[in-house]
Amino acid sequence: MPSLPHPAPGRRAVLRAGAGCALGAVAAPVLTACGSSGGDGTGPDGKVGVELWHGQTDTLKQSIEALVAEFNRTHPTIHVDPGGGATADVMLQKVTAALASGSYPDIAYVFGSDIASIARSPRVLDLTSALRAPGPVPWNAYWPSLREAVTINGKVRAAPALVDSLAVICNTRLFRRAGLALPQPGWSWAEFIDTAHRLTDHSRGVFGTGWPGVGDEDTTWRLWPMVWDLGGEIIAPDGRSIGFTEQGPRALETVASLATGNSVYVDPKPGSAQLYQVFLSGRMGMVLGGPWSLPDIVAAKVDYTVAPLPSFSGRPVTISGPDTWTVFDNGSARSRAAVEFVRWLNAPAQDVTWDIGAGSLPLSTQSARLPRWLDHSAATVGLPEFTKALESARVRPVHPAYPAISQAVGEAVVRMLLGRSSPERAMRDCAEKADAALLIPR
Repeated sequence: MPSLPHPAPGRRAVLRAGAGCALGAVAAPVLTACGSSGGDGTGPDGKVGVELWHGQTDTLKQSIEALVAEFNRTHPTIHVDPGGGATADVMLQKVTAALASGSYPDIAYVFGSDIASIARSPRVLDLTSALRAPGPVPWNAYWPSLREAVTINGKVRAAPALVDSLAVICNTRLFRRAGLALPQPGWSWAEFIDTAHRLTDHSRGVFGTGWPGVGDEDTTWRLWPMVWDLGGEIIAPDGRSIGFTEQGPRALETVASLATGNSVYVDPKPGSAQLYQVFLSGRMGMVLGGPWSLPDIVAAKVDYTVAPLPSFSGRPVTISGPDTWTVFDNGSARSRAAVEFVRWLNAPAQDVTWDIGAGSLPLSTQSARLPRWLDHSAATVGLPEFTKALESARVRPVHPAYPAISQAVGEAVVRMLLGRSSPERAMRDCAEKADAALLIPR
């Protein structure tokens, strides 16, 4: 692992909003046999070829390619080729273009926030029967948030690929220097704000915490646990308006309170790289992050611990941003082989191998109970807390209007961080833009 932090959601796009681009005038998602290739997909050697666009780089690329090699070795009638595609950050655009040209992969690593756009194509397989059938991972063994993230209109439109959760990572040395006790489960946002103020030491260049200030999804997603905890929803049940007009001002007020006294480092660049670098350099007391952060924190030799997110109610609440393996229809044989591969990949033994290599969390309660994961978790400070957070984690709605909602909220958050608006006024502007996006026919 490099010593510099991976950009927070960019590292795995853990909670990244997709580009929100439409796939053109495509039909509603159905399971069909309208692939781009002729025949049944079986090659002259009798093997069924599967093209995988895994989107990974560096260590993660090595991890997924090692798993692919193991699958090919143990499944002599299938050959998975992991060589094509693009990096995960541009996968939506790459897949969109491939679908338009009629030459697309069998499997692609697609951010969970992009599924609503991708699944509009009839070339995306309906995996409901495949993932809910008896197999290596019972459907109900997946974390609830993960099941929700791959389900659209009651149908499973992708296989889970990766899951993370959000918590507070604390620099214990800075807590000791400030004479503060470490946070405990059940702590409040008021306590978080007070702790951030008391950790701040401008004479030493120390900030209490940090927040992205770009206005993108990286800025937005940290607000959703507050909204949910206050009883709001991102989209109202009728689907025609946002569901947090009452809760939004209080959540925005919390952000504004952090900015008072300059106790929050506002990262002006996309990706949060500077924000995490400040934490790694020992000049930030608390950072909202995920398990993807831990390898770099360990490498930087930061003395740290992990606490659950604070709340208003005292109940545990957090957000998760699962990513997916989306399967495309290239004929019956290739489709069956692709489904077999993703089911194999999600089986506990392979899942744990991938989780350890990717710096993520188990996809299922089955994986979380494996001795290998338990040993790995026990040896990594904070990892058990991130895994436990999955029990209460929620996900953003799988809806094509979400990117527009995210942008409106992100703009409101930036106004709070920079002291340019009241929470009430920012919320009114946000609601106007977000409600308009929800009324656009899709």
